[in-house]
Amino acid sequence: MECRMRVMLDSSFLIDHLHGDPAAIARFAKLFEDGDEPLLCFSPVCEVEAGLRPEDERAFAALIRAAEFVHAAPNAARDAGRWRREALRRGRTLSLPDSMIAAEAVHDGAAVLTRNVRDFALTPVTVLTY
Repeated sequence: MECRMRVMLDSSFLIDHLHGDPAAIARFAKLFEDGDEPLLCFSPVCEVEAGLRPEDERAFAALIRAAEFVHAAPNAARDAGRWRREALRRGRTLSLPDSMIAAEAVHDGAAVLTRNVRDFALTPVTVLTY
């Protein structure tokens, strides 16, 4: 099946999925039904791993295996920094992980799947929710 959309999985989505959130579980299944391609990058994996419960270890490993792991390029890192700077100038805070996830998604031609719509709105990334 041909990939319809590339979708970067945010840490909020991963955590919700691990905690059994029905909307997150259904949305993950729909990615595959629709022929979409789930992606992961360094930041959300690191964020989730830092707070991972022992009972979620195997499920998290399975989520990671189900997605393509992508790596940021220098231009993505520069964009992430620029978006943080621009947010600060407007009196807002864009976290380093969120800026990195957004930049990686933009550079990989992906949307971000998250419940954290407010912060990602500070970037040009397309945001999907569930």
